[in-house]
Order: sequence, then C-alpha cells, then structure tokens
Amino acid sequence: MRDFRDAKVMAQTLRDSLNTKSISISHSQSLELVSRMFGLADWNTLSALIKSGDRIAAARPPTIQAATTRRPAIPLRDLVPFPGATYPLFVGRAKTVSALNYAFARQSEVVIVLQKQSAVDDPSFDDLHEIGARAELNELTPLPDGTLKVQVRIGQRILLRTFSNEGDAFEADVSDISEEATADAPDLILRAVTRFERYAAVRNIRLPDNWPPFGRDRHPGRVADAIAAEIRLPLGQKYELLAVLDPVRRLELVEALFDRTARPVSAALQATRQRAVAHARKRRHRYATLEHLLLALTEDDSAAAVMRNCRASLTDLQAKATAYLDTEFRPVEADDGELAQPTAAFLRVNDRAALAAPEVGYPVVTGANTLLAIFPEPRSPAARLLAEHGVTMVRAAKAVADGVGKEEA
Repeated sequence: MRDFRDAKVMAQTLRDSLNTKSISISHSQSLELVSRMFGLADWNTLSALIKSGDRIAAARPPTIQAATTRRPAIPLRDLVPFPGATYPLFVGRAKTVSALNYAFARQSEVVIVLQKQSAVDDPSFDDLHEIGARAELNELTPLPDGTLKVQVRIGQRILLRTFSNEGDAFEADVSDISEEATADAPDLILRAVTRFERYAAVRNIRLPDNWPPFGRDRHPGRVADAIAAEIRLPLGQKYELLAVLDPVRRLELVEALFDRTARPVSAALQATRQRAVAHARKRRHRYATLEHLLLALTEDDSAAAVMRNCRASLTDLQAKATAYLDTEFRPVEADDGELAQPTAAFLRVNDRAALAAPEVGYPVVTGANTLLAIFPEPRSPAARLLAEHGVTMVRAAKAVADGVGKEEA
C-alpha cells in the first residue's frame, strides 16, 4: 500500500491516467492534487512531510511487557487520559471508591481503564478497551454527597489483561507498554506544535502555564500526548489516539487533525459566505464583518434551524442586522478594488467552525457550526444581536450537539 513518500510516483501515474482520457494537467497540478488526497493543504506541506519522513531514523517499536501486575482499577465513562496530564476525577461507584481507598492505604498506583459504553454501571472485561494507563494519586477529597474527588497524574500506557468486578473493589491485571526508544522527528514536532498553538488561539483554549509541558523533549509520542490531552474530540476518536502505540504515527495523526482542508464546507455555507461579502459590496464597505456574516446566516437553512430552535424570530433578527449595517455601522468605504475584504474576526470564525464541525460529528462545515463560532467574539455587535434575540451560546451549542442544522456530506 502506498504512503505519502510515494507522492511523486502517484502524481505521474495520475497525469498518465488523465492523458489517456484526453485530460491534460501540468506536473505541478498533479502534485497539488495528490497533496489533497493525503488531506494536506498543498505540495509544499507534503514535500516537507516527505523530507521529515526521510530523516526519521528507524527505532525500536514500543514493547508490551510479558509480566503482569495486579492493581486497583478505575473504569472511566467520559474521559480519555493521556500520559503526562493531570486530571480531577469525580468518583461515586462503590467499587471504584473501594479501589481508591485501597490504593491510598497502600500508597499504590491505580490503573485507569476506559468503558466502551458509559451506561454500564458494573463493567466486566468485555465492556472495557484494552489500552489504558497507570495513574498516580495526588490528592483525595471526600465530597458532601458521599462521592470522592481525586487528582491523578497519568503515567505510562498499559495493556489490560484481566479485569475483576467480583469483589468489593475493581481490580485489573495489566502489562506495561514501554515506548522509551523512539525516533527523532523534529520537523513533525515543530509542525504539530505550531498548528496546535494556532488551534488553541482560534478555540480560545487556555494552555497550561508550563506549556509546552515537554520542554525540549524530542520524543514525538510525548508531544502527541500533550497535544491530544488538550484538543476537543469525541471520546471514540480520543481513544483511537491513545491506542496508537507507534509514537511517530500518533503524532502524525494528531497533526493531521488540524488540517482544515480536510473539512469540506457545505455548498449552502459557501453560498452564505458569498452572500455576506455581497452584503458588504452592496454597501461599498471595505471590510466584510461578522455583522455581514450574521445577516447572511439568517438566510442559511442550517444556521436558521439553530436560531429557530433557540426561539428567535428570524424576521426580527434580520431586520435588526440590516438596520445596524445601514444606520449604526461606521464603515470604511473603499474603491472597487478594495471592497469587502473579510476581517480577521470573519476569518477566525471560519477557522473555528471548520475545527468544531468534526468534534460534534458533522460531516461538512455548516452554517450551524459558523453561527456557534461567532460567540467566542463577545465584543462583536453580531454576538450582541444574537443574545438580544435569545440566541445564546449555551442554547445554540445544545442545538448543534443534538444535530440541529446538520448536513450530510
């Protein structure tokens, strides 16, 4: 099976195949097309990836130890823990409480295991994923309702061998997974960290004070884990990252998450963006702003469905947005060649919507995703107009999470 290192051969094969159908494209065009097949923005990006891959030295793959250790176990329903991260856990199941008390009394680590279905209250081995992690217990706080809050520091990955739910406490036999010997991939690390920091800025994610937590660490697996702990993904996709034992491959998958070109935009949203620019051009505004975009979204079926779900009057909101642009807005008028350039906020909203769509299971980026992406711009009149009509971030987020405004690819 071919991989990205075969890109040039694939590009030539593509040109030859098209020539047989009397379709002629240049060599550079074929390289660009192949780059998009791999979900990358352009040939320059793919070329850098190829060079990075050529420099990655062969390394011994992660090893799963044959020996097993029995430890107290904590089954988690709604969190995928990544090595190096610290999490607060809220524990209420009696057998989990007993496992924690057992571990604290013996100053032992616990094993974090992950449930396949959150609704299962008394999981057995078949209800759990095979890859989990060790965890060091840092602080245990009893809560008034009888549950516990525990601060855990996640250690290395483990392979679940057996799991017991028959006694008073959950227990598991596990084998450690070692990935100490690994390859150096400096270019891949730099790209992944740079793209993640842009993602964090767009999504208003506050990075830990010690970011990056891996410092000068050149271990691609630890870099991948540090990023994966912060990004927003459905639990299933997060577990898939945890279960990738090859550290370089794991970082490649993490980096690929930030490629916006892999997020197709619905035809309706493309028309909405064009309509927003048209609203600005019609008024001879130099910039297309979030308010122009909001006016266009009132006519977007996907965004309109979310606004109606929030009990907003689209007619009133459209009239208010139009009135704002025609009377309150103080535009910078421009010559024809300077008309309707999208503002930085407009572009941020597009980026934020593209990143958010796969997180809620939308196959394409829609007007609903775009509407929700306006709220992190709280100083914008567009966000204020939405709030005045009952469209809040909480209500809109719930509607989007419920699939309102979802379009199929």
